[in-house]
Order: sequence, then C-alpha cells, then structure tokens
Amino acid sequence: MSEQVELSDQEWRERLTPEQYQVLREKGTERAFTGEYWNTKTPGTYVCAGCGEPLFTSASKFDSGCGWPSFDRPMEESLIDEHDDRSYGMRRTEVTCHRCGGHLGHVFPDGPTETGLRYCINSVSISLRPTDERSS
Repeated sequence: MSEQVELSDQEWRERLTPEQYQVLREKGTERAFTGEYWNTKTPGTYVCAGCGEPLFTSASKFDSGCGWPSFDRPMEESLIDEHDDRSYGMRRTEVTCHRCGGHLGHVFPDGPTETGLRYCINSVSISLRPTDERSS
C-alpha cells in the first residue's frame, strides 16, 4: 500500500474534474447507467481516480443491474475503508479509498458470489488501467 495522500481543498480541485471532485471529495454520486464503467467488460485494474491506488480488478467485477460498476471484493481489504452512512434516511456502508479518503460508493450484503458483497462504485471515482493482452 502506498503512503497517504493529503491535499488541500484547492489542490483537490486542481487535480480532479468538477464531477470527480463532487463525488470523491463531497460524497456525491453519479446517475445510474451514465458512468463510463457500469457496463465495461475490458480486463484490467481499477484504480482510485483521486490518487491512483489500485483498488479492484476486472476479475471481481460483475453486472448487478444497478447501473454502477459492481465488484465482489477489493484487491486487498486494507485498500478500502468502510464508514456508517445514515444520509438520505437510509443506513448504508460507505466505502472510501484508504490512501486518499476519496468517496467511492457503498458496499451491500447482497452480492451473488461467495463473498456475498456488492461494492457499488461510482465510475467517476475510478479509472481503468486495461491489461495488455499481448503480455498475457
């Protein structure tokens, strides 16, 4: 795991697009079925859009039908922090990047694999680094 990334609000605003800032730093969400990765099947590694920390692999991605990229596990549990989220009159578990604290989305206990988890992640909070198929 990489060292913590701590930036000022102004530095985050300069580093991120307005939509990334709204989701990663202000705990926003993108509309369902609008994000870049909700239906992507490209093999690779999904990294935090805020700090570049590798978080999920395409091998753990599945189509949950919710309109956001869904994963059944992070690459390592230590890469993700979980927080109780009681906003909007609901009780959910928020997930953030351990390295930079960026809001990624939420995790739910209704996944279809042996983990039983569904990490519902905003596309704008991650970036896909495709696997070079020639090296496989």
